[in-house]
Amino acid sequence: MFMCMFLKCLEFGGHVCTNWRNLLVEHIMQHGSSSSSKFMGTICGFLRKCLFKALSAGPIPSHIAFIMDGNRRYAKRRNLAEGDGHRAGFSSLMTILGCCYDLGIQHTTVYAFSIDNFKRRPDEVQCLMDLMVEKIEELLKTGSVLDQYGIRISFIGNLKLLNENVQIAAEKAMKATASNNKAVLLICVAYTSRDEIVHAIERSCEQKLDEANAFAGNEEIKVMTGQLDELEVPTSPSNCGVKRVKEVEMKNGNFKHVEQGSHQEKSDDIEKKHKYPFIKLVDIEKNMYMAVAPDPDIVIRSSGETRLSNFLLWQTAYCPLYTPEALWPDMGLWHLVWAVLSFQRSYSYLQKKKKRL
Repeated sequence: MFMCMFLKCLEFGGHVCTNWRNLLVEHIMQHGSSSSSKFMGTICGFLRKCLFKALSAGPIPSHIAFIMDGNRRYAKRRNLAEGDGHRAGFSSLMTILGCCYDLGIQHTTVYAFSIDNFKRRPDEVQCLMDLMVEKIEELLKTGSVLDQYGIRISFIGNLKLLNENVQIAAEKAMKATASNNKAVLLICVAYTSRDEIVHAIERSCEQKLDEANAFAGNEEIKVMTGQLDELEVPTSPSNCGVKRVKEVEMKNGNFKHVEQGSHQEKSDDIEKKHKYPFIKLVDIEKNMYMAVAPDPDIVIRSSGETRLSNFLLWQTAYCPLYTPEALWPDMGLWHLVWAVLSFQRSYSYLQKKKKRL
């Protein structure tokens, strides 16, 4: 149904375009070029609304992630400075973000700078850091895309690896947009998926260690205050009823329950459960950098490359990858449209796969 509406929209757009030139020439003759720009903007806006209306008849992804590949190749092909390629890429990003939020996509993630990018020439890395600060400040200006769409920014990654100026700018942007709640933009800088997974496991271990230490401290307090005179052990066929721990002895610097008249294993099991808590999947996932957003529905990588390049490996197990041939600065509305249509075609299959998990 939504495909039919989409095709009708394109057909209607084609009829409009056949008469557009004549209308535009006539309008320029009567009102001048300045007025004609507004006229073109009105027509394009109308066609865009028709297009988004047709797409909205099908499922719309809630989260799209972008790997912005091809800025340097774009600059090289046009004999531009490397920084100019990244500036052109930023303009493309603003255009695509506007399209995403107009379409109702609430979360977007962009892979802005990998930890591996620090291996590039020092002058190139410094250029990218300076450009990042410049564009963050540009985003915070009144009337920017952040104000227009009510976007909250989150910087994702090992931010301690960034230089001080970038860290300050990132913190400023997150504070300035903290109250925005209509959409979310996640910017991955100093990020790789491997680093994210290691970070999540380390944090989970630290939290479980804190839990174990807290339990050990509570046990020590109970012993010292005389509250741990008796400890019930669950009934089992082997111990024939409830047995009781009558004393606590110190062994290797740790308090250990000694059960009198029953199997020692039961006491050990109780102690290990609290003293050595297990790390579960949910513990790791809540400590991921990307825990602030749902998993992506689509990953779009420009320049035709089909690699994830260490980006969101944990979150994209059942996520389709769309790889248009265009370099990132050449990306625009139609590339996003075809990515969403591709998602809608495979939506039922992807939902069935997720339900089986």
